[in-house]
Order: sequence, then C-alpha cells, then structure tokens
Amino acid sequence: AHACPMSALEAVQAALAPLLDRIAPVYDGAPPRAAFPYIVIGGSPVTDWSTKTERGREIRLALTIWDDGEVAESLRTLMIAVEAAMDGFPRDLPGWHVASLVFLRSLISREPDAPSAALIEYRVRVLAVI
Repeated sequence: AHACPMSALEAVQAALAPLLDRIAPVYDGAPPRAAFPYIVIGGSPVTDWSTKTERGREIRLALTIWDDGEVAESLRTLMIAVEAAMDGFPRDLPGWHVASLVFLRSLISREPDAPSAALIEYRVRVLAVI
C-alpha cells in the first residue's frame, strides 16, 4: 500500500509554519489563552484547478494576525513582515509544485476593548508532482 500523499492544503500549511513562526506563533484555529501577537490560519477553501493532464488545486489562504496592542503601527508592522515572509514561500512542496501565489487583499479590524485583527488573503495554485 502507498503512503497517503499529503493533501495540497496540508502541504501549503506545513510550508507556512516555518515562514511565519519567526514573526509570531502560528495556530490552526483560535488558541486558548495565547499570548499576543499570534497568527491564525483560517478555514482555507480548496477548489479544483486541474488541467487536462495534471491534477491541481486552488487554495484560498486566510491569515489573521491578532494583537492587543493599542498602537495601530504594531499591527501594520506585523502585516508587512507576513507579506515579506510570503515572498519566500517555497515553490516545491511534498507532492505539489506551486504554480502561483498571489496576494488578494488585506484589512484591519478594530473594536473598542477587543484585540485587533489583520486579515491577509492569498490565492495559492498548485499542481501535483507525479
């Protein structure tokens, strides 16, 4: 029996952790009692991106940076660091090749008496490596 190959989403998420851990701790979902700042990889929809001859996937990555800083500048600084780290995203992943990684949008959400959040979204398109 063959070992179950890593899904496209698993491969992309595994490559994210070492890039982003240098900026802030990375979690797959909201962590209980984590120290700020931290990054959460949100639910990432995966759709088919296959060609006639190759299996492909499109992944929408939603990265949310949480910070309790009173100063907006700290959240912006973290956003810049995440975007810079994503420039170093590897093109070859276990079982997959990254065909494109595109920044889609970012936004900051602030509410009184609550942590601030910065959302950064990317579109990652991968093709299976045979």
